[in-house]
Amino acid sequence: MARDVRVRAVGWSVGLAAVCAVAMVASAGVGPVSIPPTTVARIVLDALPGVAFDVPQEATVIVQRVRMPRITLAAVVGFALATAGVVMQGFFRNPMADPSIVGVSSGAAVGAVASIALPALPFGIGLQAAAFVGAVVAAFTVYLVATENGRTPVATLLLAGLAVQTFLGAVVSFLLLQTGESLNRAVFWLMGHLHDASWGDVRATLVVLPPVFVVLLVYTRDLNVLLLGEEDAHSLGIEVERTKRLLLALASLVTAAAVAVSGVIGFVGLVVPHMMRLVVGPDHRVLLPASALGGAAFLVVTDTVARSGPAELPVGIVTAAVGAPFFVYLLRSREVRRL
Repeated sequence: MARDVRVRAVGWSVGLAAVCAVAMVASAGVGPVSIPPTTVARIVLDALPGVAFDVPQEATVIVQRVRMPRITLAAVVGFALATAGVVMQGFFRNPMADPSIVGVSSGAAVGAVASIALPALPFGIGLQAAAFVGAVVAAFTVYLVATENGRTPVATLLLAGLAVQTFLGAVVSFLLLQTGESLNRAVFWLMGHLHDASWGDVRATLVVLPPVFVVLLVYTRDLNVLLLGEEDAHSLGIEVERTKRLLLALASLVTAAAVAVSGVIGFVGLVVPHMMRLVVGPDHRVLLPASALGGAAFLVVTDTVARSGPAELPVGIVTAAVGAPFFVYLLRSREVRRL
């Protein structure tokens, strides 16, 4: 049985990784200057050590310096948000949960808007660092509020998250009133965007994402057991409170790293895990890698749409426009099947 699960996990991972790679190559050819996918593929391969292709210099500059950093960041952020979404939905045993449920996105918003409205932050902290710190502090605050006598009931955590989100939303609104001429910049960030992405943003996110993802893969069995309920999980040898703390911390950290470089992008962590669960099943040993790669491909495609129109849109608008109707469709389909 375990071997069958590994085979399924590897099979889905390889297939979805290929889909993501194709989406990235196709996306790199889209823009004011159209570049054929074959040329993009040669440019990408030409960057590898020991590989040499005859590629146009202008196209190389456009792909490597302008488009590929943004596309890669979209894949990394989508990977991170979908990963956090899977963990949060398993943690709360609710497919409606998403990475923002414990206030991480709201905390990041406070940090980012504060860095815009109050440029003289301590230690010269920048927007991305302020967003990351705000996200981590918000998640930690929610955990402290919900924890009593060493236990963190899931229902209490959910309510604490809603309370903190509401309060932080008020703080963001107040800070927006103080932004003055920088209001457009703050609002653009809050909509979620990948504009002006750089390889530095990619590297900053990858400092956090790979090690956290590896640890989460180790805990996929624990996530499966937690779906049975905390009492059953404890009887099966799971240290429930310790596991919950670790999963919450890791999911919050991944979300914070993603939101810090991209703003608040909704629906990726909600829709993609839900959609992949319908395809690959609820086993987190398969669901986690499948959702992560599916999230990467999803955000690459939606960001390509966001920058392909007459005027560039924040990608958060596109993910909401695509994700909300699709999620309603999924809910209605499930309801119809139950009747």
